[in-house]
Amino acid sequence: MCGRFSLRLAHQEIQEVQGYGLEPINEWINQDHFIPRYNIAPRSHSPVIRRRNPSGAAPSDNQLVMQTMKWGLVPHWSKFEDKNLNTMNARSENLISGSSMWTSIKGRNRCVVVCQGYYEWLSKGRDKLPHFTKPKNGKLMLLAGLYDCVQLQDQTDLLWSFTIVTTEAANNFSWLHERQPVVLTEEEDLNQWLDTSSQKWTEKLVRIVSRAYTKDFPLECYQVPKEVGKVGTESSSFILPIAARKDGIEAMFSKQKQVQASTKRKRDKVVPKRERKHEPAEVSEDEIEILNSPPLGKKRRR
Repeated sequence: MCGRFSLRLAHQEIQEVQGYGLEPINEWINQDHFIPRYNIAPRSHSPVIRRRNPSGAAPSDNQLVMQTMKWGLVPHWSKFEDKNLNTMNARSENLISGSSMWTSIKGRNRCVVVCQGYYEWLSKGRDKLPHFTKPKNGKLMLLAGLYDCVQLQDQTDLLWSFTIVTTEAANNFSWLHERQPVVLTEEEDLNQWLDTSSQKWTEKLVRIVSRAYTKDFPLECYQVPKEVGKVGTESSSFILPIAARKDGIEAMFSKQKQVQASTKRKRDKVVPKRERKHEPAEVSEDEIEILNSPPLGKKRRR
């Protein structure tokens, strides 16, 4: 599954989406609704890429646009937003079988969710350890998604929302979780996923959602701080390995080495005290005379 992700970059850098061969994205709808965050949770707003007019044949209607939408898809037939409806993810198996709520939108409402990486929790007994997965090459991560639009009865504005498509985890990630978001890594797959002009669900799309990612696009995964599990918390440390934190294991050993080196330098600087020779002190003649004088009150015998 995918229940949390990160996108803490400047708006311009996000909109450029470099390194994937996509056509320029000249418009970002509702850009001001997105606040870059390290810890994006369901029901938050985040940008996706879609076709301006999914069924349009004219180039002007088929331009790519970026749009800020709410995470957690609300179907177009809804009258009210159901808070108990869990639609942050859409299982690829349900898209392929055609026996789910996604059937009516999978042919025309496909989008790409933009992020830096996603969080997943590893279960160890009663403990759950968060891990962050991201591209090794430092690119943005692009996830397969679906979106919808609805006019709710209690709202004046249209509600745009999205879901992230998940599939069976790749073998080298199954230790973390049995599910994984579909990461779009190839230009051909991206263009196929965003091409909704036919309004159809094809075998090529089935192939795309049947694998988590391609092996020639390596991902890296590492444990991150538990604090990311609390919705609303923010820290740049959330996307860094826990061992590299100031209070992490790596930092602890580094600090220990620094202390040892500092102690050694101080020890080397200590100059041993010179041994003093205990020689008898010189005594003056007056002191000798006093020492040889009889005690007061007594006369010297003749």
